[in-house]
Amino acid sequence: MSIESRREYLKVQQERYKEASRKERSRLLDEMSTVAGLNRKYIIQLMGTNLARKPRRRQRGRSYGEDVEAALPVIAESLDFICGKRLKPVLLSTGRDLERHGEMILSPKVAHSLAQISASTIDRIMARSEDRVEKRLPRKAPSRPSQVLRSVPMLTIPWDEQETGHLEVDLVHHCGSSTSGDYLYTLQMIDVATAWSERYAILGRSGLVMQDAFCVLKHRLPFSIREIHTDNGSEFLNDHMFRFWPELVPGVRLTRNRPWCKNDSRFVEQKNFSLVRAYVGYKRYDTVEQTWAINYLYELMGLYYNLFQPVMRLKEKTWVQRDGHRPKIMRRYDDPRTPLARVCESGILSQEQQDNIEQLRRAINPRRLRREILELTVHIKAMPNAAPGEVQSVMRTLSRYRPFIKKGEWHPRSGYHLTQRLPITRLPGRTPG
Repeated sequence: MSIESRREYLKVQQERYKEASRKERSRLLDEMSTVAGLNRKYIIQLMGTNLARKPRRRQRGRSYGEDVEAALPVIAESLDFICGKRLKPVLLSTGRDLERHGEMILSPKVAHSLAQISASTIDRIMARSEDRVEKRLPRKAPSRPSQVLRSVPMLTIPWDEQETGHLEVDLVHHCGSSTSGDYLYTLQMIDVATAWSERYAILGRSGLVMQDAFCVLKHRLPFSIREIHTDNGSEFLNDHMFRFWPELVPGVRLTRNRPWCKNDSRFVEQKNFSLVRAYVGYKRYDTVEQTWAINYLYELMGLYYNLFQPVMRLKEKTWVQRDGHRPKIMRRYDDPRTPLARVCESGILSQEQQDNIEQLRRAINPRRLRREILELTVHIKAMPNAAPGEVQSVMRTLSRYRPFIKKGEWHPRSGYHLTQRLPITRLPGRTPG
């Protein structure tokens, strides 16, 4: 315990000591003597003062003369002015090397001082050297956050958010073991209030494909977008996307994670495995045909999970303290309901919209839909990757160029294809049936 820490501790105990009885004071003295490591008589003496430290009557003189202070910067400059802890072990040996090359002369007295000097004294002497910064080798200046990054606040969507339209967004890489060239990404968004989830595969992460993906996902959502919460990736926070958001959703609120805090997007991070990795795995995807097939898979998954799969939503968190155990958080969840049911309960859909989505749900056979999803995942994992040096056309992956979309196949509310109109034999990469 440092001297300052002892004084702070004794200052806290001083009030108790003054108000305590004789017996209680004896107990406090024992306690303070054990904690601070001081003699009881000395503590009794301190209890009658204000515990302020007195300045030194006579300041210490310097232990090392001007010859040491002249030699030290020369050695430090040779090692690019590293800190005292790193410099001390090699201080004398580096001085000998410089003396051998004629850079300096070390007297026996200076050599003895260099062997005895401490790391903190080195730092104090070097702090008085005014030109040490100018003589350092050039370092790359730390990058400053862009204007876009500074204008987006670092917030998290509350876990008990009740309003729909607050979306967490993330990008999942499908590069396999190599990040070279263009490869697929999955753009995933999760609504915090209803657990409604959407995904879209893109080839590369240019502004063109990102904007196309967000347009498609916005068309699929049965509610309006109020907030977009992303990480600090440049694919989300750049000038092009910053201009794009007000055009896509006027008045949208943009927020982002704190740096290196992935748990700020805990809902979408959880679904990155269960709704992306669990289906397409960790292999590399880098062709236009794979992009089409994965996007078709995501359309079917959107129907399956949003219309048929019940989810539980956290409704209460409390700290519980049990005897002999550390306190922990007890989480309670509400009754499982599908994202569609939660959207309908929110009251944001008109009766006509609810009837249209319910009609879509009734038209889908969930068992057949699950079977198509499993068959499609097997087909996607067997598709070949691009040959070395082969260039893929990103333009062909845009939604308006997808070959299996025909006029009239879009549902007016959800934006999904009816599975009965898109049998599994019409997969991208196969001959249309």
